[in-house]
Amino acid sequence: MIYNFLSEYLSIIIFLFIALVLSIGFILINYLASPKNPDPEKLSAYECGFEAFDDSRMEFDVRFYLVAILFIIFDLEIAFLFPWSISLGNLGALGFWSMMIFLGILTIGFIYEWKKGALEWE
Repeated sequence: MIYNFLSEYLSIIIFLFIALVLSIGFILINYLASPKNPDPEKLSAYECGFEAFDDSRMEFDVRFYLVAILFIIFDLEIAFLFPWSISLGNLGALGFWSMMIFLGILTIGFIYEWKKGALEWE
């Protein structure tokens, strides 16, 4: 019973052991060899727009989320456009007009956000 288990899974167990040893080894080498001289620039807020805080219930501006959501929406639009453009010859007029409706809806939403002033940063 144990022989069958080892004969089938020994290579996977060895692989996992080597991966674990290498991962822990690389982390330890990085920790021991890295310089430990932080300066104010390294400790400053990085691309989040506000300083780090201790209380997770602290209020902050919702516009950070709005910009992130708009980025995701238009990023997904591009993700849909690439395969659509490659297979447009097979899709025909229905595929073309379906994508035009999709782009129109996204454009109307973008114009709505723009007119509401959601993209203005004060």
